[in-house]
Amino acid sequence: MTSSFPSLTRALAEALVDVLWFIDGSEDEQMDPDDAVKVLEGVAHVVSTLPDDQRQELIELVGEMAAAETDPARREFLEEFTEGFGLIDDAS
Repeated sequence: MTSSFPSLTRALAEALVDVLWFIDGSEDEQMDPDDAVKVLEGVAHVVSTLPDDQRQELIELVGEMAAAETDPARREFLEEFTEGFGLIDDAS
């Protein structure tokens, strides 16, 4: 079985985004809102504390993912990811 991802980092970034996309879009009946916030804030904390080179790599990967995304809602989520999860301070 061969992977469709060029690297482990890309595969993990895709998986992370998939999980966060699901959590972000979950209704209260699907996931407790307090638990959802804890998970989203936990991820934001982890990625905001990455070393600069790793943070930049994730920013670039998410940018590539956004550029290739055909679902407008998911593309918007990806475009807002870097600011929303603390990778950058503002959308400049």
